[in-house]
Amino acid sequence: MEFKDSQAIYLQIADYICEQVLLNKWPAEERIPSVRELAVTLEVNPNTVMRTCELLQQQEIIYNKRGIGYFISSDAIKKIRQYKKQAFIAQELPSFFRSLYLLDIDLEELKPHFEKFKKSNFK
Repeated sequence: MEFKDSQAIYLQIADYICEQVLLNKWPAEERIPSVRELAVTLEVNPNTVMRTCELLQQQEIIYNKRGIGYFISSDAIKKIRQYKKQAFIAQELPSFFRSLYLLDIDLEELKPHFEKFKKSNFK
């Protein structure tokens, strides 16, 4: 995984885990890879992964079964979408809307592009 300088690594790992859940690669109530496994896979310090797990546990996206590992919460998808939507609206949408306004792009113009994107990326 290539990390960006613009965001803390533990937050980028949280985004990665959330994406795996949203793509149903890691289903609800399933065990996720261990902290050590994730650290090796992502080439980061296990303490960084642990910080990610603590964050996701606070948001009730994952939970810990002592001695077994971390598991995806039954309502993780709902919680992730809620959290990600709020972040998207607050952080990314203002810049997006500014570009639409400056380039005089109507939202209706974007619909075919969005449909094409969905078909080519999420079959």
